[in-house]
Amino acid sequence: MTKKVVVSGVGCSLVDRLYNNISFSEQSFLPYLSKENGNGGLVPGQLVFRKDFEKYIGKDFLTVLKELVKGRTHDKINIGGPGIVSMIHAAQLAGDENCEFHFYGTRGNDSDGKFIKSLLEKTPLLANKYIATNLETPSTVVLSDPNYDNGNGERIFINSIAAAWDYSPTELDDNFFESDIVVFGGTALVPLIHDNITELLERAKSKGCITIVNTVYDFRNEKANPDKKWPLGKSDNSYKNIDLLITDLEEALRLSGKQDVSEAIEFFRSNGTGALIITSGTDNVRLFAQDSLFGKIDFTEMPISKAVSEDLKKGKGNNGDTTGCGDNFVGGVISSVVKQMQNTDTVLDLEEAAICGIVSGGTSTFYMGGMYQEKKPGEKKEMIAPYYELYKKQV
Repeated sequence: MTKKVVVSGVGCSLVDRLYNNISFSEQSFLPYLSKENGNGGLVPGQLVFRKDFEKYIGKDFLTVLKELVKGRTHDKINIGGPGIVSMIHAAQLAGDENCEFHFYGTRGNDSDGKFIKSLLEKTPLLANKYIATNLETPSTVVLSDPNYDNGNGERIFINSIAAAWDYSPTELDDNFFESDIVVFGGTALVPLIHDNITELLERAKSKGCITIVNTVYDFRNEKANPDKKWPLGKSDNSYKNIDLLITDLEEALRLSGKQDVSEAIEFFRSNGTGALIITSGTDNVRLFAQDSLFGKIDFTEMPISKAVSEDLKKGKGNNGDTTGCGDNFVGGVISSVVKQMQNTDTVLDLEEAAICGIVSGGTSTFYMGGMYQEKKPGEKKEMIAPYYELYKKQV
């Protein structure tokens, strides 16, 4: 009989307003680009807080936005955030009667908050712990340049943390820590969770939970201490209580304080992280494992999906963008871990989980925004399945 698996996630959730086909090389962008790390200017591939950007430029953000997008409205409004998007995708892929996905977080009672609520009701993600307050719903403006980096594409994020400033660890009830898997997603944009994640991870492990952490660019700590490594909670003791850490290359370097990826990997390994996956855009995915959950993998690399790349070159997904690729990668990994747990009592296969992540992240470029709005249950799973099979043949 298939085992029931309960997953609870906490972290970044917000409304994304996406503008596609924006050119970062245009003259209008030059005055607003960052001159040095953490100064509040725009940086392709990174996030900046709206208040810091306004201080940097000395103007109201909405006035500058009209200039950057030439007065047009957004191409799409969607649910965004590394915490909630990864959980939605995992639930869409793995959701059945033998697993539950719960999301803990905060939104406003404003129009953006009601928009998020209306979309979530059409997903298999359970959101009764996703509380509404009288504060403003967190939001991000996403500017996407599909021609950046020789056609690989990149985005710029301008974020308002809003209600997430006040979301506290006290909101995580006993049910959260009684889950089979707990996920901390993009907590750098939920400051009180991020700053207390050392204790939260320790509590989760003491209750027997599998812990997964996926990161996001930590502009708050980058601004405060650009010459120091980013903290994950109060100390590096956080890492020994992480069963699986999923991060991109830049975040791995800043979290470890290292200049080289091999040194960063050794940092996480020596600090007791059970397993690690590092993504790097269109470059190979790197991973290792060293615990009883995923067994021992000294180090390996896995390529991106050739089938996805070929379909993109043929024009599939012309209206898509790279927003949410990393979030969907994480969701794919989580879904694979869940399905493996349902069907085995032995060591889990990290490479199998990474495959599901790779095809999930890749196919998210076919549509705009991180969250895919299914017209029927199972639709996204059907979309990804052929690419999964093709990738298995590729490797």
